Amino acid sequence: MLAGELYMASDPELKAGHLHAQAVLARFNATAATESALRREILAGLFAHLGADVVVKPTFRCDYGYNISIGARSFLNFDAVLLDCNRITIGEEVQIAPGVHIYTATHPLDAATRRSGAEFALPVTIGDGVWLGGGVIVCPGVTIGENTVVGAGSVVARDLPANCLAVGNPCRVVRTLDPQGCREALVQARSRG
Repeated sequence: MLAGELYMASDPELKAGHLHAQAVLARFNATAATESALRREILAGLFAHLGADVVVKPTFRCDYGYNISIGARSFLNFDAVLLDCNRITIGEEVQIAPGVHIYTATHPLDAATRRSGAEFALPVTIGDGVWLGGGVIVCPGVTIGENTVVGAGSVVARDLPANCLAVGNPCRVVRTLDPQGCREALVQARSRG
């Protein structure tokens, strides 16, 4: 599965991993708004890596959890869906708006192979400082470069370079962003608390 080759999601080991993740997520999604430490503890036991000061708001959904790595000070807002049949790597200081979906899972184009139940998955990488607007969909195999901003409702089907603004369906770069300006904005935001 992690090699991007065909696999069967009905494999007993994968089914067990999926059921475990769903049980953990049921606990996470049932937490009270005041239980941020418990939320962190729950996700730290599920994810491959959970950096310092990461915030994930419920409801949150994923397939397995153990293929997800999130860097320090990143924020995932309400109703995020991460289909982690392959690795999802989210950098540091990433902002993910409500309703964002990140998919690694995909299916063969050949109908006979698809009907067999075989599927495959491709990794997704989100660079440091990225901002994904509300309702963004990131497709399998995509890499988004650091500091890039993806407009709300965009469907990202191809890699995006660093330091750009990209929007639309399919998502396209509309302009570049000054990386120094991005860093200065981050420092100003931190100083305001």
